Amino acid sequence: MFFGESTHSMDAKNRVFVPKRFQNQLPLDGDGVRAVVLTRGLDGCLFLFSEDGFTAALARLETESFSSRGARNKQRLFFSNSTRLNLDASGRMLVPEKLKALAGLAGEVVMVGAGERAELWSVAAWEQLVAEQDGDFEDLDDVLGKESPGKESNGG
Repeated sequence: MFFGESTHSMDAKNRVFVPKRFQNQLPLDGDGVRAVVLTRGLDGCLFLFSEDGFTAALARLETESFSSRGARNKQRLFFSNSTRLNLDASGRMLVPEKLKALAGLAGEVVMVGAGERAELWSVAAWEQLVAEQDGDFEDLDDVLGKESPGKESNGG
């Protein structure tokens, strides 16, 4: 599970350090290398998955390629903007130029844990999202505090 937030510098070669707590969620492959799948995300960020996490996320998507033109186009955009990346010996990943541009990344970036995935944000976009949503944090109980069907809250 990915959680927490940290700020990192993107170097001139588009490399970004992946925090150790995120690296620990990435198994070593047969060559002893940790890999991620980096994709175009939603709301202006990039999604970072472990390979298993990416496979699990895809299993939940509608993948019937002939279901409709709109569905096929969304699949094309999603998969054409997804790439497997190996972390280097320093724990950095090389962000492809296309994905960097899509998310407006430059200089400092924010890496945010989001459960099954991590997200990579420009500092400005992340700060804007936090400012817009911070007042709604109390509504988190809609997600975390749901009662099981047939179970009543004791009000306390």
